Amino acid sequence: MAVQLSHTILKAHDRRRTAHLITEMLGLPEPEGDADDRVLSIRLSNDSSVDVMRVDDPIDSEHYAFLVSEAEFDAILDRVTSKQLDHWADPFHQEPGRINTHDGGRGVYFDDPNGHNLEVITTPYGTDAAEVGLVRDGKIPPR
Repeated sequence: MAVQLSHTILKAHDRRRTAHLITEMLGLPEPEGDADDRVLSIRLSNDSSVDVMRVDDPIDSEHYAFLVSEAEFDAILDRVTSKQLDHWADPFHQEPGRINTHDGGRGVYFDDPNGHNLEVITTPYGTDAAEVGLVRDGKIPPR
């Protein structure tokens, strides 16, 4: 059996606010869980989940990257900008209001309410567009 990620835990002071921001920005179904649950699960399309867990302790910023299609990227970027969320082309927040085009794809970073660095990319880093099927008739399609 191939090794796959089952879930990861994202720590939050307000798990509902955090889970709803992520599902809204990424266009995902509402998180699973109820008012008594300490964890809300955000289901991803590959049967893995991001489980948002309430904690009272200080939270260290972590990085979560999501691979999406070109159409999903456009929709996500539209939601990020319409909500007037700060976003950057880089993980160090040195290029505000921009996206990147690494490896022939597109990427953007924005923060959740706890300061976690959320990244959305259309091409896995370390590949090129031809390797992941983005090339059509010898050219990368316009974005």
